[in-house]
Amino acid sequence: MPLPQTFSLLVLGQGSSGLDVVQWACSHLGDRVSCVTMYGGAKAQPNDRTRELERAGARFVFGTEDVEGAYDICVSSPGISEFSDFFAAGRAHSNEIMGEPEFAFRLSPSNWCAVTGTNGKTTTTSFVDHLLRFADIPSVAVGNIGNPPINEVDGRADDSWFCAELSSYQIATTKELHPRVAILLNITDDHLAWHRTHENYAEAKIRLFQNMDERDLAIVDVEDEGNMAHRDEIFKPGRRVLSLSCEDSGADDAAFVRDGRMVVRLAGVENELVSTEDLQIAGHHNVINALAAAAAALACGASAASVRAGLVSFAPLEHRIEPAGSIAGVRFYNDSKATNTDAVEKALTAFPHDRVILLLGGHDKGTPLEDFSRIVCQHVVAVICFGEAAERFEHALEFAGAKGSGVTLARAEHMRDAVDVTRTLAHPGDVVLFSPACSSFDEFSGYEERGRVFKSYLDELRAADAAAIEG
Repeated sequence: MPLPQTFSLLVLGQGSSGLDVVQWACSHLGDRVSCVTMYGGAKAQPNDRTRELERAGARFVFGTEDVEGAYDICVSSPGISEFSDFFAAGRAHSNEIMGEPEFAFRLSPSNWCAVTGTNGKTTTTSFVDHLLRFADIPSVAVGNIGNPPINEVDGRADDSWFCAELSSYQIATTKELHPRVAILLNITDDHLAWHRTHENYAEAKIRLFQNMDERDLAIVDVEDEGNMAHRDEIFKPGRRVLSLSCEDSGADDAAFVRDGRMVVRLAGVENELVSTEDLQIAGHHNVINALAAAAAALACGASAASVRAGLVSFAPLEHRIEPAGSIAGVRFYNDSKATNTDAVEKALTAFPHDRVILLLGGHDKGTPLEDFSRIVCQHVVAVICFGEAAERFEHALEFAGAKGSGVTLARAEHMRDAVDVTRTLAHPGDVVLFSPACSSFDEFSGYEERGRVFKSYLDELRAADAAAIEG
């Protein structure tokens, strides 16, 4: 259902995407929007941006989640659970409630390529955007990647693509969202506080495909057990699904690796691309991400030649198995974005022939650790556990038989301390992988700050070593 020609707008939550919606609405007051009101939330306070938007015509309500009035449309910020009282209040006082991506789609519905999954979303979204730009197809990366699509709606070229990274929060309340190409990478336990159950979380991810049919292309990693637990909900009659795997499924629509080379088959026509060894991003999971991006780009109209060139030119993103230089012959990698155990398991596949020292810890998300600990013990020579989660991770690794399998366990108070401990254990040629499996909020504002502090501390250590040599 399209948005009304003119509508009153309610926005819940004072996060950046909510404020961006208010800003868009203020620029359309008297045009599309009759009035705009934001309820910031119980702890919200005025700031410079809210004051600026008030001057532009918006109304703000702070310090409460008790919504009053009647509105045509309510846009709820992604941090507000659909099971919360705040969300229920917004829904009760509006004709329709939705998230910001749905709102942007209703305003600009053409050419969306959407990417979701517990892990790998940002890399794959950036990869698709990179491949389309390499093919001279107008594209902009939007969504959870940091640029809300509402910011790109006005003045958008008719033939441009939105490459949209969408979280489960953003998909859960969609109704009309209809990507022409969509990617589901994986489903593992995460964000259960918001969704309440794993089933709700999985259903939110799969909801991305709800309006897709045989004219579209849904790209699904069929190696992922979490995806395949919902196979019947994904592979529905009348929906075109491409099977994504390192093995050839034999399907008319498939992306896979054959004799070390990436291949995408669309409607039975094969496009042989590049060797997996030509990719700059490492690990089995990144081969899957690259295959997904290549299939999406081809489906969006990119040529095979441009996709080949784009695949080999795509560089690792910051905080995602990012090379962070060497110290005394030891290579360091910043994988601060790995905030759950599944992401760490995938990162370990990037170093199959190396001696790996793993740095684990931070703010504990309470994830089960039994299976994870066994996998870690098979891939590393040492683990340094740090932060709030250190004790629980160390106990889980001990229970999994770390010491019996020759894995050294060490404890550190905080992230910098953990780096110092690695220097007492590492030998030239070793890999130190900073892949915490936890959120960062015991020490930092987010994984971005954590990763940059990690790299900055390595720079300090290199400078100190260089000064000692000169001295």
